[in-house]
Amino acid sequence: MGSIFNTVATTFGLILFFISIAQADITGVVVSVTDGDTIKVLDGNSNQHKVRPTGIDAPERGQPFGQASKKYLTALVSGKEVFVESNKNDRYGRVLGKVWVQPSDCPKCGKTLDVNHTQLLAGMAWWYRYYAKQQSPEDRGRYESAEDEAKARGWGLWSEARPINPYDWLKGRR
Repeated sequence: MGSIFNTVATTFGLILFFISIAQADITGVVVSVTDGDTIKVLDGNSNQHKVRPTGIDAPERGQPFGQASKKYLTALVSGKEVFVESNKNDRYGRVLGKVWVQPSDCPKCGKTLDVNHTQLLAGMAWWYRYYAKQQSPEDRGRYESAEDEAKARGWGLWSEARPINPYDWLKGRR
């Protein structure tokens, strides 16, 4: 009886361990910015994580504002320590999460700037409505409002006459 209990307890412990690895928050330094919605973070154990900020969809590289979105994100996070609040990975193995960084104008604030929200407010990304139900109601409201604000003010990609979201843009190129 003791042997079966030990085996079950060990198996359960291993399952919990692997789940926690796949769905854990990350603290580390941003070592590269791939585009307006993908970064690479090096954690304290020298593990590199490809991170996809949730709730946003930035223009693709060859798309209008693709380079501007990447440049804006680079200014926000490159070389800086970030905290990635995550609970899942996507089908490509990227960590999905909310990225937090210390605001550049507030050296005593800690990591209080929501990078995902900032990309939306600057007009450097669309709010990813398709995955809205995976966000908290508070984040859904904040992110939608940020996109609406950028759109109303004509900031970033919203300065274009008819901006095309990345999903439709990629579909049209295939």
